[in-house]
Amino acid sequence: MDSPSSVALQRRLEICSDPGSGPGSGPGSGPHLNGCVPLSHQVAGHKYGVDKVGILQHPDGTVLKQLQPPPRGPREMKFYSMVYEKDCRDPCLLDLQQYLPKYYGTWSSADSPTDLYLKLEDVTRRFQKPCIMDVKIGQRSFDPFASQEKREQQIRKYPLMEEIGFLVLGMRVYNVSLDSFDSYDQHYGRGLVKDTIKDGLSKFFFNGEVLRKDAITASIVKVQKILQWFEGQSQLNFYASSLLFVYDGVSSVHSHTLSVQEKTMARSLQKAEGVVEYNNNIDQSLSTMYSLHKKGCTRSHHQSKQDNSKWQPNGNHSPIQLDAKGQDKSGEAEKISADVEIRMIDFAHVFPSEVQDHGYIYGLRNLLKVLQEILED
Repeated sequence: MDSPSSVALQRRLEICSDPGSGPGSGPGSGPHLNGCVPLSHQVAGHKYGVDKVGILQHPDGTVLKQLQPPPRGPREMKFYSMVYEKDCRDPCLLDLQQYLPKYYGTWSSADSPTDLYLKLEDVTRRFQKPCIMDVKIGQRSFDPFASQEKREQQIRKYPLMEEIGFLVLGMRVYNVSLDSFDSYDQHYGRGLVKDTIKDGLSKFFFNGEVLRKDAITASIVKVQKILQWFEGQSQLNFYASSLLFVYDGVSSVHSHTLSVQEKTMARSLQKAEGVVEYNNNIDQSLSTMYSLHKKGCTRSHHQSKQDNSKWQPNGNHSPIQLDAKGQDKSGEAEKISADVEIRMIDFAHVFPSEVQDHGYIYGLRNLLKVLQEILED
């Protein structure tokens, strides 16, 4: 029998399922597809013109994510409508909004009114040289209702998902030396194992000259805040969901000055490692967006009772500590800061639950440990 909390969540989803609901929907959304183009900086997910569904850039700067076939697309749309409901008073949902792209309702063209798109914020738009990474979080990339065939397919794609807890789906990094972008696709991420995951992830923060420790520090703080949110709720479980990392490749804070010799060595090392260009076809911004949560979330950030310590990154590190409000207690994040965006995306597989999302929490904790190792090396 469904619990009262699960029934309440399902009821809220049904109430918010009107496709035309949500801020930004209506006449102002645009009457046709003229001016919309495929998203140029997408690094993962379905691509417009390649897959059956994809992502477009609207002339107003927002992102149009084509609704996936049922039940994934409708589930995603219903949740966005619920989280951004005009009269939402749920503190947990209101808190969740800061970790999602802004939602502006649904959009469709006059020529194809039945083809719905989610109209979303492009969190990369304000950056001059956006460096973007899509990281799938959790120990399973299939939901509880997946067929046995689907489960086996996902496990074959990345057998270490359960042990490591996250997977790099793609990234795009600005190379200062070459004034160009180095791109890595899902095959790069799936090739990373326990012994190489740290070096593989660190490439996202290497600009061809220096390791952007300012961006790493800011990323750690933001991931910690998302972890706190997950530790404070036990109503939803997320599957096949990602974090989107974005920082500006052109740093406003030049804390490192390299000599000509150091720059030459960095370029030589980069060439030797073969990171100049891994795949020219990969870019990114928002692959998919959606997330699920429920009213009545607890605000206590207690630790998960489940022991998920199958694999732990090496080293003894002291992570940046946050207080109860999510603020950096030590002030370490202020010493080296960068403008970084981290948003939760890809939420077509989120379901009500009665327990904490141990798989997602496990993935976030391991990701934080790897980031901390990169920072302290």
